[in-house]
Amino acid sequence: MLLRYRYRLYPTAPQRAALARAFGCARVVYNDAVAARKHAHRNGLAYPRATELSKALITEAKRHPDRAWLAEVSSTVLQQALRDAVRAYSNFFASLAGKRRGARLGPPRFKRRSGTQSIRFTRGAAFRILDNGRLRLPKVGALKVAWSRDLPAEPSSVTVLRTPTGKYYASFVVAVDDGAQKLEPLEDPAAETGIDLGLAHFAVLRGGRVVESPKFFRKLERKLRKAQQAHSRKTKGSANRAKARLKVAKIHEDVKHARLDWIDKQVIGILRENQAVYVEDLHVNGLARGRSAKSVHDASFGMFLTRLESKAQRVGRTFTRVGRYFPSTRLCSECGALTGPRGIGGLKVRQWECGCGARHDRDRNAEINIRREGQRLVAAGQADT
Repeated sequence: MLLRYRYRLYPTAPQRAALARAFGCARVVYNDAVAARKHAHRNGLAYPRATELSKALITEAKRHPDRAWLAEVSSTVLQQALRDAVRAYSNFFASLAGKRRGARLGPPRFKRRSGTQSIRFTRGAAFRILDNGRLRLPKVGALKVAWSRDLPAEPSSVTVLRTPTGKYYASFVVAVDDGAQKLEPLEDPAAETGIDLGLAHFAVLRGGRVVESPKFFRKLERKLRKAQQAHSRKTKGSANRAKARLKVAKIHEDVKHARLDWIDKQVIGILRENQAVYVEDLHVNGLARGRSAKSVHDASFGMFLTRLESKAQRVGRTFTRVGRYFPSTRLCSECGALTGPRGIGGLKVRQWECGCGARHDRDRNAEINIRREGQRLVAAGQADT
């Protein structure tokens, strides 16, 4: 099993300059590879292979005066950037052919200097973790690392990232034993839960336990709006505009970090308390195109479900998705009749009564139905985990 371990870096001024050169060179090689493929497509030529691109865009380019500065950075950084471009095209063609799961991908685009920048070093690049805890990178130096936890094994690669707020991180890829993170099985056979996600409450779990939505973006939306207005008033290219851009980026970063931390804590808490977890297979992209798009994005249902599924596999818990067309809300959990609220107007109905006399809370009833359907799918061997 491959896992990522991420740590904060504190490079010196010369090291930041060396990293900036590496980021720029990697971006140029990536863009040159995309440009070469686009040129071949426009002229009806065969796409150049990776070996041809490597020779033309790296080896021979270093001898040209316009690209001689590529020799100032590690060749591994350039090769990895070229590999990323080739992989991007492979994913694009696989998506066109229907061989790749997920949403349809568009063709690779040119990278810009703004936003998150990254470079990757493989084990063959001679990166090392020194005895004093510093990370030595070729043609960069020994960088100070804030080690928040130990690495479980020798890393196979490290990706150095620079965020829009100017922070640096090292992301190590480590191979660990599949059973290293398994949780102990729970003795209670009924320790299973369905999860009904929603906007009124983030989630409703077994027994009617409610997880309220923290609404991180909503809480900082007014502050973000003022920062963006201040940024728009600054003269383009000025130092004040750069400072204003940094303030906007920091607000976005605060929202992101708070949301990630909260989701990770919810995920591990749910998995520690339950042997099996059953969720609805929500069409998050469809929900995000409706009138509640901002609230859906703020709730991050897709991120929550992705992390829950990944963590469940790592710790040895059962994770099952119930079909998105399963009528969990309309189905009476007592008699099985489809008497619940329906349509757009039914979204406002939080309590309803079935013809059998049972009175239901909308979300608690949905959780019960999701849990039962998930258990049925597992028992029948039809679970989509």
